[in-house]
Parts: sequence; C-alpha cells; structure tokens
Amino acid sequence: MKALVVYESMFGNTEEVARAVAEGLTSHVEVELADVGESPTVPADCALVVVGGPTHAFSMTRPETRADAVRQGAAPRSTAVGIREWLATLSQGPRSARVATFDTRVERVRRLPGSAARRADRVARKLGYTRMIEPESFYARDVKGPLVTGERDRARAWGERLAAQVLGVRHAAR
Repeated sequence: MKALVVYESMFGNTEEVARAVAEGLTSHVEVELADVGESPTVPADCALVVVGGPTHAFSMTRPETRADAVRQGAAPRSTAVGIREWLATLSQGPRSARVATFDTRVERVRRLPGSAARRADRVARKLGYTRMIEPESFYARDVKGPLVTGERDRARAWGERLAAQVLGVRHAAR
C-alpha cells in the first residue's frame, strides 16, 4: 500500500511536520515524501495523499505571500509553486485515493479563521479525492519556528493514525 506526502515549507516547520507524518505512516505503508517544488505525481496505486503547507493570509500560500516570506528570511526558492498551484495541476484523483491535509501556523494566532489545510482539503475533494480525516493544524512558536514542544510527536502520531485508517478502509473495501 502506498502513500504520498507532499509538502510546501518556507522556514522548515512544515517540512519537519511532513517528515514526522511520513515516519508515522511508514510503520504500516510505503511512503514517498516530496517537496511540492519537485512536482510530484500521484501514483495510480496510491491509497493516500497527504498534503501540507503553511497558512499564509488565512489560506494556502500565493506567489506574493511566498515572496514576502523570502523577504522575512525564508530560504530563497521558487515562489511560483506551492500546494495551491500543485493541486491545480492534478487531474481527477484515483478513485481509491483518500486525502488528508495539514497546515502549520503560528501559535499566537491559533484562533484566527482561515487554514491552508481546510482550503487544500476542499480543492482535493473537488478533484475526486475522498477525505480520510478532518484537516489538522500544527503550531510553531513564530513564523521562523521552531515547532511548539510536542508538535513533532503529535504529527508522527497523526501519521500513525492515518496509516491505521488507510488499512481499515482497505480491509473494509475487500
């Protein structure tokens, strides 16, 4: 069984969460981890697609918000491609594929509306993917990080929970 974890990360926080989610998944399924800038493709036999990115301006990043992050000290990278643009390139998802989405946000704005994970979830479902689990947010102390204590462990546990659900869904479908 295969899972694809695609992430967008400006300061490294989302990448750290994506790696932890992938670790949790690998206890039960084969996992491919890919930066969105690598333009990953969804394998035909993929059971789960996990998509993660930072929340910028209450949603998924845009070229302007990525450029602003670079001005704030993020590693220079292409500002042309984020999870918003990657999702827009996908065609109809494999009928058996499930989707799970996550985002990273700054802890002090925890209660503000808007979420990259919720928006990515809506876009993926419009493409034919079935939601595996409600979108999840993970928190950093500040824009530049680090992650709040315990978030990496929580992300790993979330990945384990996803893997268990994928196996449960697959077994129920037989």
